[in-house]
Amino acid sequence: MNKLAVIALGGNAIIRGHERGTIQEQNKNSTDTFKHLTYLLKEGYNLVLSHGNGPQVGNILLRNDAGEEIYDIPQMPLDICVADSQGGIGYMLEKTLKNVLKEEGIDREIVTLVTQVVVSKDDPAFSNYTKRVGKLYKKERADELTAKKGWQFKKSPKGDDAWRRVVPSPKPIKIMNEKIIKSLVNSGVIVITVGGGGVPVYYTNEGMLRGLEAVIDKDAASSLLASQIGADEFYMLTDVPYVYKNYGTPQQEVLEFLTKAEIDMLIKKNAFGEGNMLPKIQSALRFVENGGNKSVITDASNLEDRTFGTRITLK
Repeated sequence: MNKLAVIALGGNAIIRGHERGTIQEQNKNSTDTFKHLTYLLKEGYNLVLSHGNGPQVGNILLRNDAGEEIYDIPQMPLDICVADSQGGIGYMLEKTLKNVLKEEGIDREIVTLVTQVVVSKDDPAFSNYTKRVGKLYKKERADELTAKKGWQFKKSPKGDDAWRRVVPSPKPIKIMNEKIIKSLVNSGVIVITVGGGGVPVYYTNEGMLRGLEAVIDKDAASSLLASQIGADEFYMLTDVPYVYKNYGTPQQEVLEFLTKAEIDMLIKKNAFGEGNMLPKIQSALRFVENGGNKSVITDASNLEDRTFGTRITLK
């Protein structure tokens, strides 16, 4: 059996922080990223790709706002917006990757799945909204939207009178269509799935599926997917080549290898600080705790060099 790797593409793999996010920019960035992944295919790996959707779903929400305010077009709920972004980004990545594979002489089929992810409607996240989405509003307009739609807002650090909508970010419980994903991957198809963390859904007492106004952490969902389908390796591509202890301080230190015991100790010492690295490390650790061989956190440009990246194992 070929080795199976799940690769979670960070936001910078599609849109860089200083860019507007034009389709030309997204095509170029994803092309550059995929050129660094082809060595895995040449070594015989089967691949599952996931991706973020922060800028894209934010833009969809802005279009939602503009459509309602200017043309009285009904707004779509957040779960539909996430699914919308999955389809659009998946199409772009599928097309771009197919072109890269053609240039490299690699013959693989690629398919995108709009993926639902089951969460609990009783998750504590629904009592503590933390994920900022959409545009900035003045306090008066934010209060109007709270009264009209029940939205919650938190003050943004980007202005004295700047408020942004916040939504829950519940823990993923199960990735749907697991059997289909495994079947496709085992036949050599590259699968693009759980985009943006997947569409959050829950089961009613009658066993019916319902969508939720929430977003799911992409790395947490990707880690769960990797475990469900029995992946050998889990990669998270970000904008730094390694995980660093005390990042951004004079005591900054590269961490090339991490075990569960070392991670637990460093977390207790708050060695990873604020930002998005701690959730990545926790997602990487969950994968190896659930039986995966290793997790790797690095940037795409260094993926081919096996000496780069932070490798996380159980022992």
